[in-house]
Amino acid sequence: MAEKIRVVHYINQFFAGSGSEEQAGLPPERRDGAVGPGKAFVPVLGGDAEIVTTLVCGDDYFSDQPDEAADALIDLIAADPLDVLIAGPAFNSGRYGMACGKVCQRVQERLGIPAVTGVSPENPAADVYTAYIYVVPTGDTAAKMRDAVPPMAALALKLARGEELATPDADNYFPRGRRRNKFVEDFAAVRAVTMLLKKVRGEVFETELRIPSLDRVPPAPKLQELENARLAVGTEGGTVPMGNPDHIEAVRATHWAQYPFTGEAALQVGTYESAHGGYDSRYANADPNRMVPVDGMRALEKKQVYRELYENFFSTVGCGMPIATGTEIGHAIAQAMKEEGIEGIVLTAT
Repeated sequence: MAEKIRVVHYINQFFAGSGSEEQAGLPPERRDGAVGPGKAFVPVLGGDAEIVTTLVCGDDYFSDQPDEAADALIDLIAADPLDVLIAGPAFNSGRYGMACGKVCQRVQERLGIPAVTGVSPENPAADVYTAYIYVVPTGDTAAKMRDAVPPMAALALKLARGEELATPDADNYFPRGRRRNKFVEDFAAVRAVTMLLKKVRGEVFETELRIPSLDRVPPAPKLQELENARLAVGTEGGTVPMGNPDHIEAVRATHWAQYPFTGEAALQVGTYESAHGGYDSRYANADPNRMVPVDGMRALEKKQVYRELYENFFSTVGCGMPIATGTEIGHAIAQAMKEEGIEGIVLTAT
């Protein structure tokens, strides 16, 4: 009799029954067997698989230190014989979704076992992690748990068995941006005209090249009284204090930070570096004011071109950032500016 597929399941503090936001700082821990939504997976996985271990971590704990939290969770199971990881589903919960994605990616890298998670299309993890892991589309809330579990379980079992997957539509996962060569009878021109005719006739057809739909973002109106405005400075060029204390990723960054320069006429050389992975950062490292022009902003402040400079600069890395993540970070920085009474920002790019 073949051995059962050994599954490890990752969930947050809420689904583990430890509490809501008051327990979001819960550090990584390990529990035996299926817990919370893991019990919904048990009958769907069937007799060929079992959830042997559940990993739990609070959303705040994970989002504050994602790399350290992911490694700590994996350390808890590193010595175990496991076949596949299931994370979530996280539905539209941003922190939880990003944690599920990170855990899946890190498990694949460190332990070499496949991983599956499930999030709604609006969850930032749907854009950030689909290139690295298998992500099943779900509904927005846990009310759709019964709909989310079967496709996640089916995909996890196929991966654990080493079976070849079908298309994203057939096996219920987000497209991963990968192409497969396929021999077909009709060449490209015939297929294109066939699709065009179906479109003209109002018939159903499936495109071979999906074009993303992007929002139109109107430019913000100009400041009417610049001389009375409080301004800020920031960058997507990844300027951070030496050592990158907030661990902003070099590519596909998932977070941002702000750093003080209180009373300084310029950013001090040798104190900052660029975490950006998409350009030659030697010149920005040699003089951080080339990327975050505090010196120029101070000069304009002295000339009373504007009233006051906010004495922290905002920073993230724009290299390869998904649109959904960029939108989330933009909203967060805008909210921080609003709370500080900042009316405009000089935001540099690479």
